[in-house]
Amino acid sequence: MPSFPRRRESSQLNAGFRVKPGMTKLGLIEVAEMNENTMTKTCDIAIIGGGPVGAALALALRGSKLKVCVLEARPAASASNDARALALSYGSRLLLARLGVWDALHDVSAIRTIHISQKESFGRAVLRAAELNVPELGYVLPYTALHDALTHALQHSDVASIYGASVTQLSSSADHAAISYQQNGAEHTLHTRLAVVADGGKLLAQQFPPEVHDYGQSALITHITCSAPKPNIAFERFTPQGPLALLPFKQGYELVWTAPHQVAQEMLTWDDSHFLHKLHQHFGDRVGEFLTVSKRTCFALGLKRAPQQTPMPHTVLLGNAAQTMHPVAGQGFNMGLRDAWELAQEILDAAPEALGTEAMLAAYRSQRRTDREAGIRFTDGLVRLFSNDLPLVSAGRAASLTALDCLPFAKKFVAKRMMFGANG
Repeated sequence: MPSFPRRRESSQLNAGFRVKPGMTKLGLIEVAEMNENTMTKTCDIAIIGGGPVGAALALALRGSKLKVCVLEARPAASASNDARALALSYGSRLLLARLGVWDALHDVSAIRTIHISQKESFGRAVLRAAELNVPELGYVLPYTALHDALTHALQHSDVASIYGASVTQLSSSADHAAISYQQNGAEHTLHTRLAVVADGGKLLAQQFPPEVHDYGQSALITHITCSAPKPNIAFERFTPQGPLALLPFKQGYELVWTAPHQVAQEMLTWDDSHFLHKLHQHFGDRVGEFLTVSKRTCFALGLKRAPQQTPMPHTVLLGNAAQTMHPVAGQGFNMGLRDAWELAQEILDAAPEALGTEAMLAAYRSQRRTDREAGIRFTDGLVRLFSNDLPLVSAGRAASLTALDCLPFAKKFVAKRMMFGANG
């Protein structure tokens, strides 16, 4: 079991905060620097993007003496309408518990066994939580449940959140970063010691293009029910056209079915009975007959990797803004959450004058390099190795899966990597 670094505790932020007449209390922002002629504010840490990764970082910093601000484009009262289910590792559960939000999550389905197989092959491997001395390997829950729990915790913390803030520009100088944003038709500027870009990768993509690899695949996502579901068992099945995953969720499974772009688009047009018939042909009858399928969505898959060292001083990329990976093995959000936790530790351990300096950011990059590169190689290697039908390669894959199933140390290594990352 890994030992995550403990969060540094400190005093409350708003003690002694006084609001002058005509001012609005904005929590941690230096309101005293605002007057009728200026819209410039300052803070120590500015987080661009209030999604799960950005919110996790903000929560990890609450209760410190730092002035932390989250800039979120959506309105404060808007709820997420993302219908996806999200796969969390056991390691992510430990971090979310430390952030105080795990107990607030609902509709959580546990994964205690992962069955890995290859289509039309004898090779298979089974990972079991009981064999690895953990209660669960992972979990499946609605994205909205996690998003809402983190947002609720953030709104009831001492971290300032500015909603309806559309960031238009990010620049930096030797001692700070400057964020320009629009809110309610007005232009604002926020100066910060460290700007954390957690917007999914949109803001700086043109300025600093990421390395991109198109896998030639799209992922079709939907919810299915079947006649003989296996509670708490997830299935990962490799096929020549890409991996297929069944993740236990509610009374059925969340399906992630990868296929070439054109094929995936055609799959969206199939009627339900044809879709379920094709799924049975593709997966087999380990969970019985497929009975129903919900609304289907599809998105292209690729590897996007931002430069390890952003040329802008006092700026760091987080989560999908730093790396976007193939969903095989469910590593994407889990790595983003580890990014947020480790960055929080570097921030909390830094002296005030060192916030956002190259030395601090270099320490963070060094801390995350092994996990980041290993995670990218792990998912990229799985896709490249298993998404083909070459006979000799297929036989080698089957032998590898069989060996994995028979070698406890190898099984433990793979499971540990999936649950905790390379640094676990």
